[in-house]
Amino acid sequence: MEVRSIYKYARISPFKVREVTREIQGLPVSAALDILAFTPKKAAFLINKTLKSAIANAENNANLKADGLVVKEAVVGEGPTFKRMKTRARGSGSQILKRTSHIRIVLTDDVAIETRETRKAKRDQEKKGGESAGKPAGTKKGKKKTAKAAKK
Repeated sequence: MEVRSIYKYARISPFKVREVTREIQGLPVSAALDILAFTPKKAAFLINKTLKSAIANAENNANLKADGLVVKEAVVGEGPTFKRMKTRARGSGSQILKRTSHIRIVLTDDVAIETRETRKAKRDQEKKGGESAGKPAGTKKGKKKTAKAAKK
């Protein structure tokens, strides 16, 4: 069963949060919490908060045990951008973009989650077993005969 938690309008750039969410994707909840606890970034604190909320949702709403949960996906979307002005020389001004993000974490109790490594191993195995090494028999690469060459 899947359980999710969303932190909307987090006042941090999505680029900074995605860096941390990549680290916890596909991990068990306990390992993800350990990584977030020792990551010295604001994004780690916000993701930790969202992950704990998802765990609480799983325990209270879906009656799942926290030790059997795995982070299925941790996605960061872009929220609205606050526009502010910064004064510049000669009475002009420039715009400052204060970006926000929406952090969504989905937990599941299914153990078989497809991570990057498993997908790559699966793809390599398909290449080895499924296809032959060379070209099909009877195909030769050469010059095509033109009408002039056929007449001679």
